[in-house]
Amino acid sequence: MNNTINLLFAAALTCSPLASMAQQSATWNPNLPGGKYRNPVINADYSDPDVCRVGNDYYMTSSSFACFPGLQILHSTDLVNWKIIGAALQDDYPVLPEFRGTDLDWRKRIQHGNYVWAPAIRHHDGWFYIYWGDPDQGLFMTKTQDPAGTWSTPVCVKPGKGMIDCCPLWDEDGKAYLSHGCAGSRAGVKSVLFVAPMSADGTTVTGPSRIVYDGHEDQPTIEGTKFYKRNGYYYIMSPAGGVKYGWQVILRSRNPFGPYDEYVGLAQGKSKVNGPHQGAWVDTPSGEDWFLHFQDKHAYGRVVHLQPARWVNDWLVIGDDKDGDGCGDAVEQWKKPNLKASENVQPQEDDDFNNTALGLQWQFEGPFSHYWYFCDAKKSKLRLYGIQQPEGYKNLADMQNTLMQKLPAENFTVTSKLKFIPNPGNKNKGEEAGFIIKGQDYAAIKFVTTKEGCFMRYVNCKNAMKGGKEEVLHEMPITLTELEKPYTQKYAVDDIPKPRHATQDIYVRAVVKSAGIGNGITSSAQFYYSFDGKKYVKLGSPFKVKEGKWIGAKVGYFNCRSSVSNDGAFLDVDWIKFTK
Repeated sequence: MNNTINLLFAAALTCSPLASMAQQSATWNPNLPGGKYRNPVINADYSDPDVCRVGNDYYMTSSSFACFPGLQILHSTDLVNWKIIGAALQDDYPVLPEFRGTDLDWRKRIQHGNYVWAPAIRHHDGWFYIYWGDPDQGLFMTKTQDPAGTWSTPVCVKPGKGMIDCCPLWDEDGKAYLSHGCAGSRAGVKSVLFVAPMSADGTTVTGPSRIVYDGHEDQPTIEGTKFYKRNGYYYIMSPAGGVKYGWQVILRSRNPFGPYDEYVGLAQGKSKVNGPHQGAWVDTPSGEDWFLHFQDKHAYGRVVHLQPARWVNDWLVIGDDKDGDGCGDAVEQWKKPNLKASENVQPQEDDDFNNTALGLQWQFEGPFSHYWYFCDAKKSKLRLYGIQQPEGYKNLADMQNTLMQKLPAENFTVTSKLKFIPNPGNKNKGEEAGFIIKGQDYAAIKFVTTKEGCFMRYVNCKNAMKGGKEEVLHEMPITLTELEKPYTQKYAVDDIPKPRHATQDIYVRAVVKSAGIGNGITSSAQFYYSFDGKKYVKLGSPFKVKEGKWIGAKVGYFNCRSSVSNDGAFLDVDWIKFTK
């Protein structure tokens, strides 16, 4: 573990504008009385979490797949309270040519579940590094000296299809290594782990990847490597058994290339936590050991748990080992780490859009364009611009400009105030924008323009990612009124456009509820609308929420159009708020 102390940076982060953006969540609080905490410490979809410590500060990242900005960075001082401070991947992701399409043909770039898999974050020689696998391209790296700032342009450390789940290790003798796994869907083989020599600067693999462990017989579907060195042993900590039902494997050797002995340090056991695995071992300045991992909760994604850990005969035992067999069970609550919390926070949820940049919780459904939105800090609103639907458009799952954030808890209410502003010059109509909860299926409150006028619709779409047909469950006409002119027209100028017409302010709401526990958990969402923010009208029956491709369902906004034109409709969002 790297115990480098960077007090100046920590102080700067605490005083930064990003620190003030954090909030105490109204939907989930892992802090309990009496110096205890409850799991999950983050009740949202931060899949495959990895964490590193720098002095008294902890930094987390997780799989972002096809959601951008990608590789969100979270910060904590106590391993229980976390906030988002930035993202390592912005709009410069190296997309394969066959995924790019043209500026208007975004569908060729829709890659649900692809791109950024199982990252590892490390601090070495004054730099923060993140490594990840892109299953279609190879193993990548980005670095920075300020995790809340700008990260370097991604570098392909090892090109090749099917390589995933990589992690670097810098040894005491100056040598460097990179561990990784492979995706059976691309490589044609799975359940094997690799180690390759790497250049000291971490930019390239310098020799062939060698298989150091075969888990086919004992640890099927082993993947997600995290590489460490302690007491002269090299450790590869990897999950096995699959996403929903797996366990945590620890491999140990005196040589980075093996042979490795194996040990299972954490499993569900008698707990209610299905598949506790894939995460990070960290220590504290006072010498405590902890392990962060995920639990797959279907529609809610892979939420983050914190487990106590201890070393026994140079093996890491994780969780509560009540029966003394050396393999711990996941805990529901425990005494907090001996660390000082800087604040009681959870990753950002609410937004009143009073900044000139998007809140750090928001992500698009693929590599994004800054043409798609405007953060109007002066008017405290977000404006989404409508982009053209791609050729062969089936439903909203084809739209890459959908702006979404993670579901923050199992049970919550989300409410938003918005306005739809059609483009009066769009003679072919076909504009649609609104509020959505989306996974493999979706439900949405949609505002559409047709030849007959403007309508509000409540729609559901099953098997959306497979081209499912959208079903209209409710429809009503919406009156448009002329927007107030933002200027005084003193002279007759033909080129000045006429003011647009817009809907009145409309409040939309979804009440999300869960049923069941563990691997049997389900989720439903009841949608509502209101014209005054007081009296809400129910739309249809509860929608069964499903997870997306390798991610949990998300909530947010969309805006698109079927016609070719220079401009489209606006969706103006005043605020979004999450409550219990």
